[in-house]
Amino acid sequence: MLTLHLNAEKTKVELIGNPSVTGYTTQDLIDKELPLFYRLQPDFVTLFIGVNDYVQGKDLAHFSKNLRFILDHIQNANDKTCKIILITIPDYSVTPSGTQYAKGRNVREGISEYNTFIKEEATRRGLEVVDIFPSALKMQQDASLISEDGLHPSAKEYANWEKLIFPVVKKVLTGKN
Repeated sequence: MLTLHLNAEKTKVELIGNPSVTGYTTQDLIDKELPLFYRLQPDFVTLFIGVNDYVQGKDLAHFSKNLRFILDHIQNANDKTCKIILITIPDYSVTPSGTQYAKGRNVREGISEYNTFIKEEATRRGLEVVDIFPSALKMQQDASLISEDGLHPSAKEYANWEKLIFPVVKKVLTGKN
């Protein structure tokens, strides 16, 4: 959807890969998706990772170490500068099935800690970040924003996120709002 929207707005982009896999952690990205990144050598990346680290009980130190590793490798992968946009993590506990993955933890607080790190790391590196966390909280009041599985966002919610992501991507790619 983002690629189509950008091209419709005269910002030419080509989707050369989308290796995202439901359930992947930052370690999975390192092990299975970074090799594809090296092979494809894109000049632009959106990075939306971390919810499964939290679901699987990885502490903030583990997540932080892996995210830094990923960003270091993306930023130093080739001669050209790869533009990166980070996307925060939604609070899955607002969905009907999300609470079964809480494991007695305060999910909103834990995800907020991860998101604080994402934002701080983006600032340190001079990268843009799109905060979808507030939008995702609306899933608690609007069932149309949740997919049939009761856990993941619906196409409608993904479209809402794309509306948040689009202007940031356009600015990063073109230098214009």
